[in-house]
Amino acid sequence: MNMIVKIDADTPASAAQPKNARWRRQPLIWGALALVVAGGMAWKFIGQPEAQASAAPMVTVAVAAPLVRPVVQWDDYVGRFAPSQTVEVRPRVSGPVTAIHFRDGDIVRKGQLLFTLDQRPFLAALAEARANVASARSALSLAQSDYARVQRLTGDEAVSASEIDTLRARLQAAQAALAAADARARQRALDVEFTQVRAPISGRVSDRRVDIGNLVSGAEGSGASLLTTINALDPIYFTFDASEALFLKSQRDKAGDGGAIEIRLQDEAGYRWKGKLDFTDNGLDPRSGTIRGRAVLSNPDLFLTPGLFGNMRLSNGGKVNALLVPDEAIQSDQARKTVLVVGRDDVVAAKPVQLGPVVDGLRIIRSGLSPQDRVIVGNLQAAMPGSKVATRAAPVKPQAAASAAISATDAGAPAASQATFAR
Repeated sequence: MNMIVKIDADTPASAAQPKNARWRRQPLIWGALALVVAGGMAWKFIGQPEAQASAAPMVTVAVAAPLVRPVVQWDDYVGRFAPSQTVEVRPRVSGPVTAIHFRDGDIVRKGQLLFTLDQRPFLAALAEARANVASARSALSLAQSDYARVQRLTGDEAVSASEIDTLRARLQAAQAALAAADARARQRALDVEFTQVRAPISGRVSDRRVDIGNLVSGAEGSGASLLTTINALDPIYFTFDASEALFLKSQRDKAGDGGAIEIRLQDEAGYRWKGKLDFTDNGLDPRSGTIRGRAVLSNPDLFLTPGLFGNMRLSNGGKVNALLVPDEAIQSDQARKTVLVVGRDDVVAAKPVQLGPVVDGLRIIRSGLSPQDRVIVGNLQAAMPGSKVATRAAPVKPQAAASAAISATDAGAPAASQATFAR
């Protein structure tokens, strides 16, 4: 049975459609609404930050002009203290040791009695020599009398010329014999004096190498027995080896106060020992490429001892005006060292520089900067080359508490290893 449905022209299409068709269109409408809401949220959370970023405030950095101060540049060396004089005490006569007049390690003065040898054989030899002097003086007196007597008779030709010549020769022989006897007596007196071994220089004496009762030899040179040694400690030397590069630099940088040295010991933070360069060898060692040098220091309290190691710095260049910036302002660009500066248009730029040593927390700039440059010293992490920044002034001040000996070789500047502010 067929069923015919009649649709009135005035009836709405929606009313004419079945109910299930309207339900199929509702998900499409809700999906369109969801897309509109999602697009609005995306615009809010994605597009709005870009607008906010474009309106962000300009980065502010601290800038300062390089500090211009006179500094003294130093070269570093390592060396060892050595005595200014060393003497091996040896006897000049042979005999047994009868007395020792010092304690091991004492400070002795020049001429101080150290050892006494047995004097009796030498006193006997001196007495014999003096007796010979007396005999020679008596023979001379007789020869003088005989010659004077014949001289008065020559006018009357009572004495022959040959006899006068004989008496004159006898007189001269007596004079020579007396001179020889005097010399032997002085030699015997010296032998007696040499039995008292005295300090030839002032300084610190080592330990004794012989004891009382030992027989010592007074042979010539090093064949004599070694009794002890003495080192002169005031002044004291400091010996070191310099490389060829440092030697050439010191030769070119010599100034008015060139040769001033300062030394610190291993347990000292500061360079408290002052002195002057005293000696430079006349040639470099071809095997090591170094040259030997020596400095001299005053050591009145004898605190410094030969053999001590020390770190020495040598001033050759004198005082120079240097540009200094905080060490934190230095940046590394692979092998280059750079600093960030702000130009007249407030745009950041990187300048390559050659560095010197650090003095009181400030790095010496050898080249690459001028005193008029505005160096970024604060908020460096926010400054990028090519960006525009706002600036504020920040003073550059030395940091005395942070002063440290930093090698210029580590900083890429081989010319000098240390520097200090000139006084």
